[in-house]
Amino acid sequence: MTALSFASPRVRRSADDLAARVLRLLLVALGALIVVAGFLIAPLPGPMGLPVAVIGLMLILRNSFKARKHFVRFQHAHPKLVFPIRRLLRREPEVVAVAWQQTLRVERVVAPRRWRVAARWRRSLKRRAAQRGQR
Repeated sequence: MTALSFASPRVRRSADDLAARVLRLLLVALGALIVVAGFLIAPLPGPMGLPVAVIGLMLILRNSFKARKHFVRFQHAHPKLVFPIRRLLRREPEVVAVAWQQTLRVERVVAPRRWRVAARWRRSLKRRAAQRGQR
């Protein structure tokens, strides 16, 4: 038996609350470390920085009320910027769809119209799917 098993319910409840707060604080700190690690590995080849940062953000948002409040405010201020992140934070994230959408957005910002390859691929895939549907 533990020392708390003989304590009053009030003492046990306050000890449980303290343990829950400490655990939440540790999870928020771990999430922050994971986000920093995601940003540090983002320049490396491959898309590994974003998923790692999203996992850290998930830990932070699930365990910090203040962070969730700030995230909601930021979402209301910049919905187009936060929407892909929210799609990745869902229970069943649409990773491929978000990656494709972000590829198209980056291509539109960075490349001139004649160099945009992803948009042409999308149109040709849509045409092929429509042709298969007509058969």
